[in-house]
Amino acid sequence: MTVTTQQALASTETYQQMAQAIAFMRQHQRNQPDLAAIAAHVHLSPSHLQKCFTQWAGISPKRFGQYLTLEYAKTRIQETQNLLALTQEAGLSSPGRLHDLFVNLVAMSPGEYKQGGKHLRIHYGSHDTPFGSCLIATTERGICNLQFLDMPEAATHSEIVRTQLAQAWPQAELILAPQMTQAVSNRLFAPFDNPSPSRALSLHVKGTNFQIQVWRALLQIPPGGITTYQDLAQRLGRPTAARAVGNAVGQNPLAYLIPCHRVLRSSGELGGYRWGLTRKAALVGWEAGQTENDPDSL
Repeated sequence: MTVTTQQALASTETYQQMAQAIAFMRQHQRNQPDLAAIAAHVHLSPSHLQKCFTQWAGISPKRFGQYLTLEYAKTRIQETQNLLALTQEAGLSSPGRLHDLFVNLVAMSPGEYKQGGKHLRIHYGSHDTPFGSCLIATTERGICNLQFLDMPEAATHSEIVRTQLAQAWPQAELILAPQMTQAVSNRLFAPFDNPSPSRALSLHVKGTNFQIQVWRALLQIPPGGITTYQDLAQRLGRPTAARAVGNAVGQNPLAYLIPCHRVLRSSGELGGYRWGLTRKAALVGWEAGQTENDPDSL
């Protein structure tokens, strides 16, 4: 996907229409609504919805709907579990291939954590993505915050975002610099093609030791893969700590990059997601579509 095409799809309006379609498909999943019914719900013609949805997701609405079923989720959970187990037995650091974006997680030291970001300069900006507007914030050591924004007025982004960053990094110097964070945004949501270690993204996060362990474990889940809170707890050697793992997953400061959206309930249901269940379904289905015809994928 070229940057031009990606930018065309990365609009708030496009995502809102796709989100409405996905929410409708989830709500009426048992009845398996046809294209005409979905199109009528989002006030588009069937042909236009088919075209827009396929451009956005890489697959048709019908195929996408199949990825939202409990049966698909349970199958994918088992496949991911088997792959992760084989990877662990072979002593490999990650399943199949490395994380497509070659993410390197750098944890803040305990001293830096206590200082609340003192001496740090954080550049931030909000950008359109295929999943709505998002905040991206970076330090000189890496991306420190990425969250989706659901606010009606773009003009309010800066004020609200600055408040959120100030709460997380009270002693840091905050600098609005969307021109600096745009380059990061351009790289995040391209299809999974031609990854390169030379294009590695560093993540600069602060958290407890347990949270960092959970976030590192999330990075092992391959694109298109799905795991459960219980499986994640077992991989960490804490089989009775599924609830604590869930809490750590929920505190993830980096949407998408640390892929907490790939963790579901054991039943195959989506579970929670701090940026909304419709967006979680969109991310899961979109990734499944991206990896559908990829021979190196799960």
